[in-house]
Amino acid sequence: MARAFLIVLDSVGIGGAPDAGAFGDTGANTLGHIAEACAAGRGDNKDRSGPLSLPNLCRIGLGSALEASTGKPAPGLTAAAPDASWGYASETSNGKDTPSGHWELTGVPVSFDWGYFPETEPCFPRDLMERLMKAAELPGWLGDRHASGTVIIEELGAEHIRTGKPIIYTSADSVMQIAAHEEHFGLDRLLSLCETARTLVDPLNIGRVIARPFIGEDPASFRRTANRRDYSELPPAPTLLKRQSDRGGAVISIGKIGDIFAHDGTGREVKAPDNDAMFDLMLTETRNAGSDSLIVVNFVDFDVHFGHRRDPAGYAAALEAFDRRLPEFEALLGPDDLAIITADHGCDPTWRGSDHTRENVPVLVLGGARPDGPVGHHSSFADVGQSLARHLGITDMPHGRPFGHTA
Repeated sequence: MARAFLIVLDSVGIGGAPDAGAFGDTGANTLGHIAEACAAGRGDNKDRSGPLSLPNLCRIGLGSALEASTGKPAPGLTAAAPDASWGYASETSNGKDTPSGHWELTGVPVSFDWGYFPETEPCFPRDLMERLMKAAELPGWLGDRHASGTVIIEELGAEHIRTGKPIIYTSADSVMQIAAHEEHFGLDRLLSLCETARTLVDPLNIGRVIARPFIGEDPASFRRTANRRDYSELPPAPTLLKRQSDRGGAVISIGKIGDIFAHDGTGREVKAPDNDAMFDLMLTETRNAGSDSLIVVNFVDFDVHFGHRRDPAGYAAALEAFDRRLPEFEALLGPDDLAIITADHGCDPTWRGSDHTRENVPVLVLGGARPDGPVGHHSSFADVGQSLARHLGITDMPHGRPFGHTA
């Protein structure tokens, strides 16, 4: 029987979104601008140098998808192999955030409007914060503004250690983020605080509360740990994962997939601290997965370490590292397997600010069950979920059209 794989390269957008202007992102192009930076000599670091080199991803269509999305090629990215199955997709959900992208990829577009915190200081409603402090028995809070997570920890980490007040901030996404020291404040205490915050922001329709633990004793040594936890809203309808789980099929969720889907239908959840370890896990689970299995993976380092931190050289190195390992995964795919490599949004490391960017995403199809040739432009990420659903024999997904379906 069939196996299906959804591999999300977090934030690897390819520009060209038809509604980018509505999000202030006209011209954003994560992959294209990384390639341009590398070609211009601005992508060198200790791990890489020179033009962006992604021969394996380009062989299966990444460079061709970018050119089709934006109307122009990116330097160093070559055309797809003649028999490659590739395309690109546009998002219909009302957001450029992680839950919206992943839910739509699994067949559930977000048709409602998320709640957001204003770009003011303070940004959180005072009554909300006072209720949170009272429930958690805390003396107060720090931050209360839009901020880059690494920057605000560097600025306020020492005061947090001294006072015991958590650092609470937001971004352009529908999110409340809470940073606290793993040892001085305590990881369990931070997670409990975030669980309380999740219940308090529900009436505001906030997509996520994120725990951001860190360690270190001064600004020079502060660093976030791998114990991040996302507390998401439940998807508004059954996703592909939920439908596969409910029918008795296997679901394996790798990385932060469990958190993104609020652990609804996510089956067995496994995590790893970085992209390379995540790839190892993906290979192990692919070797072990039986028939009628759905494996969903999120490679988060692209977004969190390089997109938000506006580091095109680091982003390029991470892409090249993934590219080098791609043949290991391809070798494990059988004649009845269908695997789709895609993204959930953009996060252009050359763009202003530190937020996500509204972009089209690549759709790169692998496995013996892939369609013959390109799959074209898809007007909704939900086409990805519908295609995987049909492959698994799930025929009641209400959104999206499977590849090759034109009616």
